[in-house]
Amino acid sequence: MRARGRAARNSGTTDHRTPAQRSAAGPEAPAGSGDAGDERDDGAPDADAEQPADRVSASERLLYGGALRYDMGWAAHRDSLLRLTAWDAMRRLPRMLGVCVRLAWQADRRATTMVAVAETLRGVAQAVVLLGVQRVLAALLAPADITDGVRDALPALAVMAAAAACGALFGAVTTYADGRLRPQVERLAQEQYLRRALSAEMASIEDHGYHKLLESAQFGAASARNMIGYGTRVIATLISLVAAAGVLTSLHPAMLPLLLLMTVPGTWATLAIARQRYRSYHEWLQHNRAVAELSRMAIREDAASEIRVHGVGPFLLHHFHAMSREHEAEQSRLAQRAAAIGLAAAALGGATALLTYLTLGALLWTGAMAFAAAGAAVVAIRAGTTALDGLVRQINDMHEDALFVQDLQRLVEDGDAHDIPEGGERPPAEPGDITVEGLTFAYPGTAAGPVLRDVSLTVPAGRVTALVGENGSGKSTLVKVICGLYLPQHGTVRWSGVDTSRYDRRQLFARFRLVGQDFFRWPFTAGVNVAIGQPDVPADPARMDRAAEAAGATALVDSLPHRWSTLLSRVYQRGHQLSGGQWQKLGIARAAYRDAPVLVVDEPTAALDAKAEQEVFRRIRALADGGRTVILITHRMASVRDADRVHVLHEGRLVESGTPDDLLAAGGSYAEMYDLQAAQFDGRDRETTG
Repeated sequence: MRARGRAARNSGTTDHRTPAQRSAAGPEAPAGSGDAGDERDDGAPDADAEQPADRVSASERLLYGGALRYDMGWAAHRDSLLRLTAWDAMRRLPRMLGVCVRLAWQADRRATTMVAVAETLRGVAQAVVLLGVQRVLAALLAPADITDGVRDALPALAVMAAAAACGALFGAVTTYADGRLRPQVERLAQEQYLRRALSAEMASIEDHGYHKLLESAQFGAASARNMIGYGTRVIATLISLVAAAGVLTSLHPAMLPLLLLMTVPGTWATLAIARQRYRSYHEWLQHNRAVAELSRMAIREDAASEIRVHGVGPFLLHHFHAMSREHEAEQSRLAQRAAAIGLAAAALGGATALLTYLTLGALLWTGAMAFAAAGAAVVAIRAGTTALDGLVRQINDMHEDALFVQDLQRLVEDGDAHDIPEGGERPPAEPGDITVEGLTFAYPGTAAGPVLRDVSLTVPAGRVTALVGENGSGKSTLVKVICGLYLPQHGTVRWSGVDTSRYDRRQLFARFRLVGQDFFRWPFTAGVNVAIGQPDVPADPARMDRAAEAAGATALVDSLPHRWSTLLSRVYQRGHQLSGGQWQKLGIARAAYRDAPVLVVDEPTAALDAKAEQEVFRRIRALADGGRTVILITHRMASVRDADRVHVLHEGRLVESGTPDDLLAAGGSYAEMYDLQAAQFDGRDRETTG
């Protein structure tokens, strides 16, 4: 793997090319870090059995439970990479160049044309210079008087100088056009990727196979940019190679095979070393990513307090050192291997060069070649070997990047099956009663079975409906199916008796607004964090103020240094930091700003104090009294007392439904959960009071 940067693929690893192998033991571990040489079985995953025990470091075993192996789409490329031969590389060259041309042409036709024309003319200029060498040598060596020779060589020298100047000019044109073209190609490819990723079904995002393709394809944009540069250089190199081959063939037919023979050792060495580095890179990528993550933990805001109070710094530093040493050991192994391969290639290259120049000497000795032609042949041989070596390196680089570009193309071309479908009827402005009938849902690619099992219930319009149950009972999944984020495997969701599968999904989403404990905290201004609840219309400060008032966040907004223009991310200059409770209020304001007919709240008060929590539920109740439908997910039974209807889920099944008072009187699961929480406040134990 070459030394140029490819940080995007490695999320900040110091040397992305070859993640580390097991190395010599590092310094003595601090307390709790494990012995550096300890390889005992401490419950590591079964995957460790697939690797030799000495490949699992103490740090990997302690921190990550075993050897780090990363299968993120790379495995699909591995066989292709390791089978790469000179013939494979040359055979794939036209297809890879075709990918470059299509991307470039789509991005900027003018710049693409400039690059193609300039590189072609630059290659022609190089050929003219090579041909001029023979004429200059012939002119200088032919006459007895050197003055006559110089005079006769002047026209050829003038042509060579002009050709060299033109080559430099065309090179400048290529530099300008290529520098303009490559960023456009990267942007275009990245937009194609984002368009597909953002339009994919939730189920597809969570599907292991499709997610692997998304992970691999995300590198396609940077690889596409790289391929444009490679393609440009390959064109120029091919023209130089053709020019050198033409000169040698015109001088003597035996020269061209000898030129090709001289490049065989270098070609073999380049591909052999690349295969070694590819194997290491793909096998140990996750290990290197873990090393980078250990480094980033030192500056993470959410970890800073605990690192200092608990004294975690030396612990992190020790394991960073130990795992980095493994990286260094792998680099040393690869360097040693590359040195051995390079030495063997140099020996073979020296032998082929000796054979070539002995043949050239024999041709001179026998008179089959003039002295001036021999001088031109030497220049052409050097130019040809340089061009061939460069061509092999460029093709090798192109081959790797082409794999990720192909993944991106596959995502773009075959992603329709995973996209949220477009079209369908326009849903009504108000959904009315929402009815779930016989709903069964299982997450794709899991063997755990359905998360929801034959669930049937009704969410009445303009009322507060609470979903309660223990963790993992299926409450949040049920809401996501109701919102249309997931499609049920069995059963239906109906609005006022109409199956929602008839409606356009994107318009269906517009009828819901969400607020939850884990809502996303956008690293933007406070205004954007609220107005992003309705991103399809321009932000309205007056509407944001009303949303803040509805969420009880007016005082918070007024306290910010620049009110709605305050940047809420400390990682940027002028950034401001909010507490968890303050963020929660902004999340509720975001939902209020959206003003959709159905409000879904999932543990909305987890970060609020008791007084603020009571105020939030009062406002939620007011929304329902104003005709809005509210679906409330909460573990706090006291908050459920204001609901109009409660549905209790257990292990994916609906076990109880009714009003809060009816469920308390029934003495079932709801009453048990209510009593357990009540006992925490009055010191009662349910068994002693039963």
